[in-house]
Amino acid sequence: MPEHTGFDENAEPILEFDRVVVHYGASRALNEVSLRVRPGEIVSLLGGNASGKSTTMKTALGLITPTSGTVRIDGRDVTRTPPAARIAAGLASVPEARRVFPAMTVAENLLVGGYIRKERRAVLTARAAELFEHFPRLAERRAQHAGTLSGGEQQMLAFARALMSKPRLICMDEPTMGLSPLFVDRVLEEIARLNRELGLAILIVEQQAELALSIAHTANVPRTGEIVLRGAAAELAGNPAVRDAYLGKAVA
Repeated sequence: MPEHTGFDENAEPILEFDRVVVHYGASRALNEVSLRVRPGEIVSLLGGNASGKSTTMKTALGLITPTSGTVRIDGRDVTRTPPAARIAAGLASVPEARRVFPAMTVAENLLVGGYIRKERRAVLTARAAELFEHFPRLAERRAQHAGTLSGGEQQMLAFARALMSKPRLICMDEPTMGLSPLFVDRVLEEIARLNRELGLAILIVEQQAELALSIAHTANVPRTGEIVLRGAAAELAGNPAVRDAYLGKAVA
């Protein structure tokens, strides 16, 4: 099991949902969802299809505006704040299916990740150099087109690109999707390492429930738009009733 850092349970949350409701037309996708992500905490969202986990992630990033309720970053209401402002406030995204720029080199992909901060190219280049030290496999491939990397290497690049904006919280959507079993283990180790070495908070949507619980501090289980279970990840993983009813070996 990957090792992660501890966190202060009494710390003020970086990200907070307070009774958030989201509609898609007449259909209610989230029903008064409340959750917190504190500094240094890994929080998993687990659930089946149409459970609301991806909608929760998109709402956190500002891609969806709630019908009601409040989203806060560092205690400040950002419910109707656009995605760029949330990134500037310390959030970053590692999207589903990685979405690297295949025709650009690894180095160019990293520079794109830092442009939101509107810093000089020399500053961004220096930050990319620091990340190459943190991700030596990417350093070996810095001049290679991203589209020629393996799936696991592209996921590493997506992580590094997100770090270019110096976030305090990274939202990860299905980071192991489509990867071989070998790279699944490597990606989970990398997530735990980012948390442990950089103190990053992480909100993760993961289809493989057992894997997500193995690296998380806490977990929330949404069902049809409501959080029906929450608690310490280790407790949920060890509860037979929870596993049978909500988790199983994999959650699509």
